[in-house]
Amino acid sequence: MSDAEWAEVRPLLPTPAWLEKKGGRPEGYCHRQMLDAIRYLVAGGIPWRAMPVDFPHWARVYAFCAP
Repeated sequence: MSDAEWAEVRPLLPTPAWLEKKGGRPEGYCHRQMLDAIRYLVAGGIPWRAMPVDFPHWARVYAFCAP
């Protein structure tokens, strides 16, 4: 994801509670990495478990998307 794309998307995402001092713990990956992984999956049409090691673990990305 380019910096310009990230600048458009970032304001639409919720701020993690730990950044607002409302508890919780820091996440293992930033939202930008998660969105890059999702874009890779969609563009490639690959299954979740085929996520390359360059991205966060597939289960983390899946949980990020889960309602």
